[in-house]
Amino acid sequence: MNRVFLTGRITKDPELRYSSTGIAMLSFSLAVDRMTRDASGNRQADFFNCVAFRSQAEFISRYVKKGNMLAVEGRLQTRTYQAQDGSMRNVVDIMCDQVENLTPRTQNIENQPNPSFNQPSQGSVVSPQSFPNTYQKPSYGSSDDVDTMNVDDDDLPF
Repeated sequence: MNRVFLTGRITKDPELRYSSTGIAMLSFSLAVDRMTRDASGNRQADFFNCVAFRSQAEFISRYVKKGNMLAVEGRLQTRTYQAQDGSMRNVVDIMCDQVENLTPRTQNIENQPNPSFNQPSQGSVVSPQSFPNTYQKPSYGSSDDVDTMNVDDDDLPF
């Protein structure tokens, strides 16, 4: 079985590319903290190369920015290439099957596209505070309107 589950932070803004056949591809690096600390008390991190295709790649390029916390599920895949010095190099990539952005939207609200709002005109700033709060708390009546039921312990089935 070849399954990998990682939670970490993306190290730079992802860049979406397309293959010659039009398939969306995206490579990114994920920094995952180790559970232990080094001798000076600092946490160390491992960096994993991740690859996403099609709708996953488009999702990541649209909604994920540098520093976002991601949960990645996928599989390990190795590849070999020849470096410029002529030596052969082996690389292990994580081929993403599922990616979830764990960063709350409120932390990235200025970076997130929101199709429900019109784009502001040149030079104007739209913030969530500029929209009026129209929420009205529902009224359920007074506590006198609620029927109560007296139940003895002997009436309970457990």
